[in-house]
Parts: sequence; C-alpha cells; structure tokens
Amino acid sequence: MKLRSNQHLSILLTVFCVFLMVVLMGCSSKRDQPKGTQNFAPGQPWLDSDSLHINAHGGGILYSNNTYYWFGEHKSEHTSSAQVGVNCYSSTDLYNWKHEGVALPVSDSVGSEIEAGCVMERPKVIYNAKTQKFVLYFHLELIGKGYDAARVGIAVSDNAIGPYTYLYSLRPNAGMWPQNMTEEQKNSNVTLDDFSDWWTDDWMQAVDNGLFIRRDFEGGQMSRDMTLFVDDDGKAYHIYSSEENLTLHIAELSDDYLNYTGKYIRVAPGGHNEAPAVFKKDGTYFMITSGCTGWDPNAARMFTAESIWGPWEQHSNPCVGEDADLTFHSQSTYILPVTGKDDAFIFMADRWNPKKPIDATYIWLPIEFEDELPVLKWKNQWDLSEFAETK
Repeated sequence: MKLRSNQHLSILLTVFCVFLMVVLMGCSSKRDQPKGTQNFAPGQPWLDSDSLHINAHGGGILYSNNTYYWFGEHKSEHTSSAQVGVNCYSSTDLYNWKHEGVALPVSDSVGSEIEAGCVMERPKVIYNAKTQKFVLYFHLELIGKGYDAARVGIAVSDNAIGPYTYLYSLRPNAGMWPQNMTEEQKNSNVTLDDFSDWWTDDWMQAVDNGLFIRRDFEGGQMSRDMTLFVDDDGKAYHIYSSEENLTLHIAELSDDYLNYTGKYIRVAPGGHNEAPAVFKKDGTYFMITSGCTGWDPNAARMFTAESIWGPWEQHSNPCVGEDADLTFHSQSTYILPVTGKDDAFIFMADRWNPKKPIDATYIWLPIEFEDELPVLKWKNQWDLSEFAETK
C-alpha cells in the first residue's frame, strides 16, 4: 500500500510540473508578443504583428474599407533583386501592421518576365471604382539585363491583399509625343550618334530638346522609379523617371487604369530626378523627388503646379535642419494622405542598406506647411496628434 501511495504521489507531482510548465510557457509567450505601438520612430526597426521587421521597401499605401494597405518590395539578405515579390501589410491605425502575405509573387517559370531574380521596384496599388479592380504598377527590369529594360509591370486583383494576376509589361506611350514638346523638337535630326561624349553642354541641350524621346519614340519611353496618383475626378496618372533617368514623365491612364491614353508631359527635362512622390492640397499639386546617386542619399527636390499638366515649378529642398542635404539619409517613395485629419500628409522614404537590403529602414515624417509650401523636419518620435482632426 505504501508503494502504491508513493507512485500515486509521484504521478500527481509530474502532472503538476507539466501543468506549471505549460502555464509559464504561455505567460512567456504573451510577454514575447509585440506590444501595440502608438507612435512612429523614423529610422528604427519597425516590427509587424509577428515581431518581424516590415519588409515593404520602395512602397506605397492604399486606403480601402477603413484599412490601410502597405505594398512594398521584399528585400533579401544579400540582393535587391526580386526573390519573393511584392509584400502586403494591413493596418487600421498606421502604427501596427499585419503581414497579409505576398500580393504578387515572382514566377518560378524560366523565361517569365517576373522570374525570380528580376527587378521589381516601387510597387503602387490603386483602386478602380468602375471596374472594381485593384491595380498594381511597378518598375520592372528583366532578369539578366541589368537596368536596360526600363519597363512598367501591371497586375490586377479583385481583392486589396491579392493575389494579383500579372498581366504584362511595356514601355509607356509608344508612338506618342509629349503634350509639351514643340514641333521643332519633334522634327529635330539630332541623334546620339552626333555626340562622342555625354554630359557636355551641347549634349544636355539636346536632352532638353527631346533627344531620348525621339530615340525611344517607336518602342515606348523608358519607365523606372515611379508612383501612381489618382486625382479628385478619378483620373489616374503614372509618374515615372524616363529618358535615362534624366526627365520625369506624367502620363494619363485609361479609364480601367490598365493602359495609357497617350496624353503625357515631360517635367524638368535633364534634371536627373527619380523617386517621385505626389500629393494635392487646396488645388495645388506637389511633387517631391530625389536626385540620382544610386543607393546613396541626396538632397530632396520639390515641384508645384496648378494643373497636373503643368507647368511645374521647382522649389528649394523641403527638408530643413541637420542632414537636410541628405533627406535625413533617405529617399522618397510615397506621400500618404491621412484619413480623418485635415491637411495631413506623411512623407514616406527608405533608408537603404545596400550591403544588407533586408535591414533597410523607413523614414516617415509629418509634412508641415510654411508659406503654403511643404516642410520636412526631423523627429526622433512622433504620432498622429501632430495633425488636426477633421472638423
């Protein structure tokens, strides 16, 4: 009887220990879960709801059904080429983000335009109310061709988070002249063969006069760093770096957002702008861009216009304070209007890390206005109380 009692006691003790371990593990698991964030910390690692660094670089945000969707490039440990595809995250407060998965994955089919190892950059998604489709645009470079392809890729989905079906890629506006190009420029006989050296004064003048527009007229214009913008009337525009990254183009999209109307303009010919980000306030269009210095940061540029078709006027760097000449060590990607706030816009940028791309961080800053022009000031930490509630 004594032996049986000891055995019984031993069993009860074992069960109790197992129960205690389960409880302690559960408590530990709860402690390890990320606490809800209620502010922005520019430049610091930003974790999603799974405690993983948000991987949505060069991205943009869509607001739909009371939810923000952040689309961006999935960056890997050792390469910036596309190994996974376009990621999607969702949030209702802009602070805390849930990974919804890969909205547009790379293809495992050899020869596909979006084969793993291609370049998929600057993804942006807009919603078409007429077709009830979500439309994704991105800068595409074909595998093994460096940055020579300079194409835009287009995909579509019935749902914000995807999956998106890849449709095709193209160079925009083949066989079409810009609205703001003169007849003299169109009919010029000057070609690249007329120049033994690039970057001379004569060569730059030729660029200004449409040297690359004429070169690429039949096959379509180059399209690299890009964004999308939907105006108040539902018209959508593709804004992209073209002409060997020397000139920005603003091109009107068709009603279904899947192609072009052929109407487009050149902005700042020869200005060497990329990373465009566009917003509209009180009838004025604003565009913030960067120079072209590879992965290294430079001073932001800013343009304004009273019409999307220009003329666009360049202003001084909107950044002020320490490291303003480096855009706080970042590069623009998107400007986000904040729902429920008056004149509230967030400047979104990437702080690139070419040696370990996946560790690139994000710079989100509130846009202030001084003399009716945007101003960006560094903040180590901030929240949405910076903006006034909608009256």
